[in-house]
Amino acid sequence: MTPLGGRPSPRASALLGLAGIAAACSSIRGANPELPTWVHRPSGALAVIFSRPVVAESRRVGEPWELGRPELDTQGRRVFVGSSDRGLYALRAQDGQPLWRFETLSFVQSAPLYDPTEDVVYFGSNDGALYKVRALDGELLWRFATNAEIARRPVLEGGTLYVANANDTVLALDARTGAQRWVQHQAPAQGMEIAGHSGVAVWRGAVYAAFSAGTVAAFDAVTGDERWPPVDLAAEAEAQLGEVPAYLDVDTTPVPDAAPSGPVVYVAAYVGGVHALDADGGNPVWANPAVAGATGLTLYTEPAHTGRDGAPREPTRLLLVASGTSGLWALDPETGAEIWRRPVPAGGLTAPVPWQGALLVSSSTLGLFLVSPREGAVIDGLHTGDGVSMVPAVHGRRAFVTTNGGRLLSLYVAPPR
Repeated sequence: MTPLGGRPSPRASALLGLAGIAAACSSIRGANPELPTWVHRPSGALAVIFSRPVVAESRRVGEPWELGRPELDTQGRRVFVGSSDRGLYALRAQDGQPLWRFETLSFVQSAPLYDPTEDVVYFGSNDGALYKVRALDGELLWRFATNAEIARRPVLEGGTLYVANANDTVLALDARTGAQRWVQHQAPAQGMEIAGHSGVAVWRGAVYAAFSAGTVAAFDAVTGDERWPPVDLAAEAEAQLGEVPAYLDVDTTPVPDAAPSGPVVYVAAYVGGVHALDADGGNPVWANPAVAGATGLTLYTEPAHTGRDGAPREPTRLLLVASGTSGLWALDPETGAEIWRRPVPAGGLTAPVPWQGALLVSSSTLGLFLVSPREGAVIDGLHTGDGVSMVPAVHGRRAFVTTNGGRLLSLYVAPPR
């Protein structure tokens, strides 16, 4: 499949090549009005501050895309980002100048985690290991082998590091030493599945994770014991479809929400739609089976405020769903009802990132787009030629992301009206 949704892959095989990548282009330009209709002429809201290569082409390891997400040290003005050339890079945020590079045994397509209290970086690699390195110079502090690739960002909570790998395993490690505190493993799906895996969400003393067999589970953050029995979303999809779905995966990281009606966790199955589960017991709250091919979830909130025209604006709450097959969706978090949906060009989408009152979305075949959360209209865009499969990282009016061609972009946004 594409890294953001689309083609299936067998569990035993390596990640397959990205299909349909646009022809390479050395320039970065405004969105092309001749592209599909959802791509509008640019408003001038987006600008490129710098573009710097961060992937050594001679060291690429069979990866035609760059995944994960940059991590920002806003105080030290550093950017940490993984690469398909097996490395984790640290760069200066001002100009993209490399500071150091740490090499692993395989490509690094996970999002790093920076901890300012120790000035360290945690990250996973497709070599199956979780690493802790010193942020100052990249010196290795410890390495923990999990025996399956790690493609999701770890979570640090109360001195414990939580991480999931592609073998349906969730681990809790002592963040200081790397010693294992507990482990939970679920039986993997049989047959075909979609490449990728869920990350973990840690909230209110529980660790939420989803698995390739279509189940969602909650574990006690301290002991690892089950908080509630695994919920089988594949069984719900079978009841809706009248047959066992071809792909059982729940590869999206669960999203917790202190909703007005009570605490819930949102999850999405590749076939079977988006679900809200009671965070305390796992009971179903609502389901929207129409959302097909979901690969990313984002909870968007905007407080009540006065608009620039002086009119009052009500609070906004949206559950945003990215899908390479059915488009970009906005759902009502209370009911799961569709608020708006925008079909997209061929290729995958990343989960939208809230940025200065808008949403920044990466497209694996086109580039980057700034989208209105109110109706999904495109505000501005950058067509990179080789596409962008990485989730952007934002801070203030700056954003950072690596293109599939291996160039780190630093972007600036003029807040859109």
